[in-house]
This record gives sequence, C-alpha cells and structure tokens, in this order.
Amino acid sequence: MSSTYTPLGVELMATGENAGTWGTKTNTNLQIFEQISGGYKVQTLNAAGTGANTTALAVSDGSTGATLATRVIILGAVSPQTITGNKIVTIPNDVENFYFIKNSTAGSGHTVQFKTATGGGTTFTWSTSQKDWRVLYSDGAGNIVEISLTTSPAGSNTQVQFNNSGAFGGSDNFTWDGSNVTIGDQGDLRLGDADNSHYVALQAPATVASNVTLTFPATDGDADQALTTNGSGTLAWTTISGGADWQAVKTTTYTAAAGQGVFANTTGGAWTLTLPSSPSAGDFVSVIDYAGTFDTNNLTIGRNGKKIQGATADLTVGTERAGFTLVFVDDTQGWLLQNN
Repeated sequence: MSSTYTPLGVELMATGENAGTWGTKTNTNLQIFEQISGGYKVQTLNAAGTGANTTALAVSDGSTGATLATRVIILGAVSPQTITGNKIVTIPNDVENFYFIKNSTAGSGHTVQFKTATGGGTTFTWSTSQKDWRVLYSDGAGNIVEISLTTSPAGSNTQVQFNNSGAFGGSDNFTWDGSNVTIGDQGDLRLGDADNSHYVALQAPATVASNVTLTFPATDGDADQALTTNGSGTLAWTTISGGADWQAVKTTTYTAAAGQGVFANTTGGAWTLTLPSSPSAGDFVSVIDYAGTFDTNNLTIGRNGKKIQGATADLTVGTERAGFTLVFVDDTQGWLLQNN
C-alpha cells in the first residue's frame, strides 16, 4: 500500500513501506508540523502580472516550503508590494487550518480576496483601505471565516461604547456622530469634585422649543464680569452694573458720566451739573440734593446738546432734598425724568 497525504502535505506512510527512508520521511513530516504550527512565509501576488489575477497556494505533498502549510503569511511583500488590480488568493477546498495573514500590498483602489479554490463557500476580502492583519480559518469544507479577537461593539451606529459588566455597552442616550456628542433624555454632564463625592451638573430643560447652541468667548473676561448673550447664542463677557456709580460729593461745576450718581452740594452757591455728551439709549445719571439747599441755590442740569423731557432747554432744580434720575431715550425726547 502506498503512502497517502493530508491536505497540508504530511505523508501518512503505510505499514511496511519506505524501508530505509522511513526516518528521513518522518523528519520531513516533523518539519512540516513545525512549519504549520509556527511557520512564516511571504507570498508575492504579482507572479502572474501586476493586474487582476489569482494566486493559487498549492499543497506540497511530503515536502516543506508550501505557503498554505505555514501559520503566518504576508501577502505581497514585507515592504508593501504595489498591485494594479484586484488579487485573489486560493487554497484547496479540503484544507482545515487557521492563519495569521497580512495584506501587505500598496496601490489604491484594489482589493485582496482569500478563498478556497472553488469559491463556493464564504470568503474574506480586504477592502481597498484595509492593509492589516487578520486571523482566518479554513474549515476544510470550502469556507473561509474571520476569527474576531474582540467583542463586537454594542448598540447601534454612533453609540459611544462603555464597559457594561465586562462587555461592551451602548445607549441611544450617549452618541457621537463624528462631530457632536449627544446626551439624551435630559441627562447630566457631571463634573466631579476631587474625591468624586459630589459633582456639578449641566442639564437641559425638560422642554426646548428649538435647538440652542451657546458659543463661548475666545478669552477670559475681567474680574466681576458676567457672561451675556447677544440673543443668537454668542456669549460675551460683560460688566454688569449694580446701580449708579456714586461719586464723592460735588460742590462745583461737574460733567457726569453715564451710570454715575452725583451727591450735589449747592451750599456755596448755585452751579451746573452737565450731562454726558454722547449718550446711548438706557444711559442714566442720578442726582441727590446733598445738603437740602436746592431751594436757595438751584442746581442746573446742563443738557449738553441733547433734549431734556423733549425740550431744548437746561433743567433747573429748586426743590429741597430732591432726588431723581435722568434716563436717555433718543434724540427726539432726549433725557427723561425718573423719580427715585
């Protein structure tokens, strides 16, 4: 009876044959076993030309060196081999083995497919952009199956993955679309303190009529400034007034700035308090009779080119202990009186 061979080329010798050569054949078989378990092979894909073609990995019965009887295979070259067409690599249908295989080709727009000779079962194809290692198993029945070394991601597309009891987890409420992170269902963005015992959270309101995007300033503001919006979501640092900026007591001619409060003392005689020259809507100046002498020594409010109460005349104040605020509206009415 003659020897037979396995699909990977190992010689199975019949009883009583190969007298005198049995040891040599056994050593060859051991070398094939070693090659199958840990061998390394570079397989060029351009032997039949650089374009689209097929490279068949054949068995080498009873001898070493067959690419399909190695564990690690580099398709192309160690320094990537340029191909100009799609490549197909085949192995015999009856081979049962698993491989570590790298697509080491260069050249854009071309795939590399690994399959059995007849191609009737499942196959594996590196896409045009996949230049990487894969673990592939040939089941001896015509199928090539990729062995995944990681757990598949959980959930649907765009969901951010997290550890869920030792496995991947995903949630519709935590997604990333490549540009934006979304926390759904009014979830918090929580910033923990040093020992994570407490946190500060940002949360959306229960109902939002339309999308709101807040754009922060590019730089920090000054001390005591607050963030304000322009009504379209652009934030800016703004000085917020807590009321009038009260000045030291004034006893003689003085020009007030917008937002100032003036304690006016006319004990020494009447004098003029001049309003700002270029006011904006909402600017104000507050005035208080410091010594209760406006009735004997009047205070004149100089309009400085703008109207007061719609009139083109200065305002004379002669009421003892008067206290009032003038607020600028526009050029038509000018400064209007607001009683304190």
